[in-house]
Amino acid sequence: MNDHILEMVDISKTFPGVKALQHVSLEVERGEVHAICGENGAGKSTLMKVLSGVYPHGSFDGAIIYEGRPATFATIRDSERAGIVIIHQELALSPFLSIAENIFLGNERSRVGLIDWNATNVEAAKLLRRVGLSENPATKITDIGVGKQQLVEIAKALSKDVQLLILDEPTAALNDEDSAHLLDLLRGLRDEGITCIIISHKLNEIRSIADKVTILRDGRTIETLKVHGEPVEGSDADQDVSEERIIKGMVGRDLQSRFPDRLPEIGDEVLRIEDWTVHHPLEHSRIVVDHVNLNVRAGEVVGIAGLMGAGRTELAMSVFGRSYGHDISGRIYKRDKPIQVRTVQQAIRHGIAYATEDRKRYGLNLIEDIKRNISASALGKLSQWGWVDSNAERLIADDYRKSMRIKAPNVAAITGKLSGGNQQKVVLSKWMFADPDVLILDEPTRGIDVGAKYEIYTIINRLAGEGKAIIVISSELPELLGICDRIYALSAGRITGEVTREEADPEQLMQFMTKES
Repeated sequence: MNDHILEMVDISKTFPGVKALQHVSLEVERGEVHAICGENGAGKSTLMKVLSGVYPHGSFDGAIIYEGRPATFATIRDSERAGIVIIHQELALSPFLSIAENIFLGNERSRVGLIDWNATNVEAAKLLRRVGLSENPATKITDIGVGKQQLVEIAKALSKDVQLLILDEPTAALNDEDSAHLLDLLRGLRDEGITCIIISHKLNEIRSIADKVTILRDGRTIETLKVHGEPVEGSDADQDVSEERIIKGMVGRDLQSRFPDRLPEIGDEVLRIEDWTVHHPLEHSRIVVDHVNLNVRAGEVVGIAGLMGAGRTELAMSVFGRSYGHDISGRIYKRDKPIQVRTVQQAIRHGIAYATEDRKRYGLNLIEDIKRNISASALGKLSQWGWVDSNAERLIADDYRKSMRIKAPNVAAITGKLSGGNQQKVVLSKWMFADPDVLILDEPTRGIDVGAKYEIYTIINRLAGEGKAIIVISSELPELLGICDRIYALSAGRITGEVTREEADPEQLMQFMTKES
């Protein structure tokens, strides 16, 4: 007989104009790692917010059975008292407090009404060792990297006697080394009897760590698969569930290829960068982009590959109006004529656009609606005598909403409420409206699912087909190999190799990416 720690039965949740969840059911066994997969907007995060009390009992239909008893959580504190802790994709740490202060924030170690700092630091140190961190508990959060911050969040969860740990995209912002460490930690927690629910788009990680995977599509439960071994009762899945099998459940069809076909029609050179050198904005003696030379032609998709810290984003931002860096030198030519791009406004006027890797912080105004976000990069096209034509703004934004298949009831929807894939489509719509000649895309598919990725790739192909020059920066080598015509490899700020699509293979690119100079 199965020992279920959690059962969610017939859960439905509606927002104005949107049915986020429709009769979703989920069963999780004690001591397993249970993955939840689905496209952006499938309802994964909403389901977990229902479970954790972010959406309180009474705001949804259906029942939650936890530890064999009905659960009626009114707040997130109620679920935490029951041993359920959720770690959101956007980490909820205070950057200017210490690690110890963050771990026990709201759960302070006190004596006679005063915080016992000695006990706080001693217990924090024990929890840090448990998650494999050697940091001093007094270290401020702002002084540690994202990978370590994720481990601090888990230490914080362990301080609350967690029985069911929920992680929403825990490795989305981590490099390979930090991701591997986190997955090893989750295996250790499973061995200790702690149950984990993990939401992730990284199917290779799911196959590596999960015992079972439940697939959601359009707010409904599609199926639950046992990742290795005998199929789950009622499922027709074979043993050892493949990534292709999971994808089919997520998107409702087989993806014969994860990358749409494209027959490139490459024209003349549009942009050329020569001898481009950038120093760190704070450590002025440190070179982060070192005498880089590259070019991109009309209708061409050029990739930039590199490990974390190689200087990819720094290169892109410095070219886009010197948004990053100090003491920048070098030359930029557009159609063989030198141009100056000392400001973002100059870059845009010269037809250069940059879609940032951090869409939430730099790419979008999350508290504004879709309409305002799309028009933001080229308001001059909609204004006369200093006044924006709001009717034209709405019509243009609605055209992009339809053509880009942005899932929202209308263009008045708040951008921050959209899924990651739909937010990325708003970013692309914004720059497409500006009609650039060169579009630099920095991690364009980070944190979005395979179905939405395919749509983004299709958009990139369409733009290239219109004669745009596209530069794609990506941490995923299969992505670069699948969509690019040429790929530059970057290591320690220097271009260490250049290969065509026909010549490229992952091993060769990795050799270039790890080359010291």
